[in-house]
Amino acid sequence: MPDSTPIMSATGRQLRVDLQRIADMVGRNTRLLDVGCGDGALLDYLVHEKGVDGRGIEISTAGVNACVTQGLSVIQGDADTDLDHYPDDAFDFVILSQTIQATRNPRDVLENMLRIGKKAIVSFPNFGYWRVRLGLLFFGHMPITKALPYDWYDTPNIHQCTITDFVRLCDRLGITIERSIALNNLGHTRRIHSSVFLANLVGEQGVFLLTKRR
Repeated sequence: MPDSTPIMSATGRQLRVDLQRIADMVGRNTRLLDVGCGDGALLDYLVHEKGVDGRGIEISTAGVNACVTQGLSVIQGDADTDLDHYPDDAFDFVILSQTIQATRNPRDVLENMLRIGKKAIVSFPNFGYWRVRLGLLFFGHMPITKALPYDWYDTPNIHQCTITDFVRLCDRLGITIERSIALNNLGHTRRIHSSVFLANLVGEQGVFLLTKRR
């Protein structure tokens, strides 16, 4: 069974499943930066329903225009270069949804997120998902799934990773995983830390709540 009733933004748009799980992790009345915020659906929900003091960065002009039209505080920027300009501990939460695999330097972006935010929330498509593995094994070409909908030649994803890869990177960087869940294609969730191997196999996406290790 799905984990909860679908969450709707203030403008009536249903949030993607990973965004719904991210919204559950964000505290009320906090300061938040949504990096790669797209059309602002998540930011719009958090501002109006959770009372967050929300800001956004989006690389596309169309996305920025859509956000500004909704009255959201969003600027055009690039996660790889513009996070450097934010001061330490400027936010309670920094969010990066379905974007880390499209950055040029994922490690630097992740470290920057936890420099400027007390907590970071990251979601990404899992390249270790069983359908992806079978697609490569039986058909011999880069698979297309709901979470990975692009052909190899026009994908924005330049650093494909698995849930296992991400867990190992966090350990290498001294990052604490406070909460982690894997989502399948039906929106069902599985706690990752109970079995990383199984979550890596059945999870189409991963969602992680992170803090700096003390």
